[in-house]
Amino acid sequence: MTTLSHSEKEKIMADMKSFDEPMPAVGIFWYDQDTHDFFGVYKKELTPKMVEEAAEKGLPFINYQTLHRQIWQKQYFRALANHEPTKFSGAYTQVPRGRVAWNIDKFIVFVGSWAKDIEPELTELIEKYFALPCFEFRYDEHWDLGHGWSGDM
Repeated sequence: MTTLSHSEKEKIMADMKSFDEPMPAVGIFWYDQDTHDFFGVYKKELTPKMVEEAAEKGLPFINYQTLHRQIWQKQYFRALANHEPTKFSGAYTQVPRGRVAWNIDKFIVFVGSWAKDIEPELTELIEKYFALPCFEFRYDEHWDLGHGWSGDM
């Protein structure tokens, strides 16, 4: 992916806002291999002011604050209490998942090696759900199936 200059990014964000388009967002998701879609998408729109304030505080990384594990547990117990079927069952690390974050001058999508073969499909989903003008994938073992902190469940 191409990295945009600061002024190019500001222009894109201003253009999106002026047309009342969704602002780019940071967040988390799970990928449903059966439907080829995301579920459990949690996000927060990223505004130019948030980026500015983070830079002023020396915090170049903007992330969605809640962990996959926390959301998984909450959704699992909510469905259990309401006697509803749920995709949030078993160990959350056994379902493909990822995180979208902002780092200094670009969006980064953290995923495991499960995503390598479906990058074009994931790119479309990331653009759809997170309204990202551009981003790069970062592959890490933590996001591979079976890795993370599922032992806490």
